[in-house]
Amino acid sequence: METSTEETSKIISLAEVKNMLKKISKERKELLYEQKIALEHAETFAKLSAKQTKDLITELMKLDHVEELYAYKIADILPRTEDDIKAIFAKERFTPNDKEIKNILEIVKKHSIE
Repeated sequence: METSTEETSKIISLAEVKNMLKKISKERKELLYEQKIALEHAETFAKLSAKQTKDLITELMKLDHVEELYAYKIADILPRTEDDIKAIFAKERFTPNDKEIKNILEIVKKHSIE
């Protein structure tokens, strides 16, 4: 009899990845090569703490048309310009209008300063 296991996937932020890998590195003597590279990347690019990132994501998801995936992308990238926001949504059918872009940038700026 065959058994199948269901894979569950969850979106996580770069800050969460950094925390997970740091925890793993404390438990083990050495990280795998891929884990080391991922940790270096996370340490370089995760500008906010996991809590700050989660707060940012929560606030972004309150906006119309900002689904979870895009909230996480925005929180990881911390876009500074309208073009950055447009690039995040470039492959989607929905493109935020000028007001929505302005709201996203204001939220990002608010959380980046805190």
